[in-house]
Amino acid sequence: MLLDAMLQRFVKFGAITIVEAGGREKSWQGAEAGPVTKIRFTDDKVARDLLKNPELVVCEAYMDGRIEILEGTLYEFLDFLIVNAEHQWQAQRGTFRERIRLGLRKIQQYNPVGRAKQNIAHHYDLTDEFYRLFLDEDEQYSCSYFPSPDIGLEESQLLKKRHIAAKLLLEPGQKVLDIGSGWGGLGLTIAELGGCDVTGVTLSERQHEVSNERARGKGVAERVRFLLQDYRHLRERFDRIVSVGMFEHVGVHHYDEFFGKVRDLLADDGVMLLHSIGRMEGPSWTSAFIRKYIFPGGYIPALSEVLPAIERAGLWVTDVEILRLHYAETLKHWRQRFMARRDEAKALYDERFCRMWEIYLIGSELFFRRQRGMVFQIQLAKDRHAVPLTRDYMVDTERAWRCADQHAGLRTVGGRDAA
Repeated sequence: MLLDAMLQRFVKFGAITIVEAGGREKSWQGAEAGPVTKIRFTDDKVARDLLKNPELVVCEAYMDGRIEILEGTLYEFLDFLIVNAEHQWQAQRGTFRERIRLGLRKIQQYNPVGRAKQNIAHHYDLTDEFYRLFLDEDEQYSCSYFPSPDIGLEESQLLKKRHIAAKLLLEPGQKVLDIGSGWGGLGLTIAELGGCDVTGVTLSERQHEVSNERARGKGVAERVRFLLQDYRHLRERFDRIVSVGMFEHVGVHHYDEFFGKVRDLLADDGVMLLHSIGRMEGPSWTSAFIRKYIFPGGYIPALSEVLPAIERAGLWVTDVEILRLHYAETLKHWRQRFMARRDEAKALYDERFCRMWEIYLIGSELFFRRQRGMVFQIQLAKDRHAVPLTRDYMVDTERAWRCADQHAGLRTVGGRDAA
């Protein structure tokens, strides 16, 4: 009866049919059109458990095989949940419950040096074989850049790196810092495109090993190196700083610390490019599922939380770009690749892990398609004269690289050879 009452309030879009473990079936229909799904509870305790923490329990019940999808797909089931949850969350704005959730963020996103490393290891120190199942050849684990939706993952990831590099105004001999350097692909691309000296920092032991192996394999280890180090421990200054997909791990109460350190590390005429997932609304919180299973300590910020910290650090915002559906398309590619090699992922881990990863990939894609997710790129400087007065240089630089591809006879701008 309690679950029935909860679903009566919850279902505003689409419809859901639930078959209980004993065989009894009931449907809930929203007033508005939306996704339609049918599921089955495999034991009598699922309904009771959902009342405790529905956001987390529904994911765990699917992971444990306690929820089975009878009609439609997991994508449609999660789509149904997300479109209705989004309506409910918006209705809670300004309520006491929301204030409690916002108040808990300081504890949930507490990321001092030691704990930050543990949180990163939780996600990024999975086996290399696993990430290679669904990432591009360069192992870019962040939002691609899609000038048109018909290009593939390899090409879109290369274009992402070039789009970022064009905003950095690279010149030979510059010292570049990559905060959160991943498997090294962006740092190596920057070194090649700009003739720069690159230092990357990561808290993932496996990413640290792989990225340095790649630098040695390309014969550039003397000017491209990756450190297993927290950015907060760096002391030297850099002409350019880039950070892609790392800011989501900083935690909202560490933003002043982050931008204060960026200010200290950046040369007086330096330029930084920050690339991060964001939300187009005000402050919020991290879902219980993501916080527990995917990114402990992580948070997707609103610009209204980021820009005041930049201002307090005394930095100029010289450019802002919002990428709206680019990450949805990236995640679609990752999801399709993962599903095509799901049996290999199951051999590396197990069925429960694969179900967890499906929820993560689908839920993240729907965050950008159905909810208020986006990616922002913020260009920063200490000096207002550090970048040109107009954005033409970005387009001109990327066009020059495309022309170089054509002159070299490359069939496309994508792939390892073009990188």
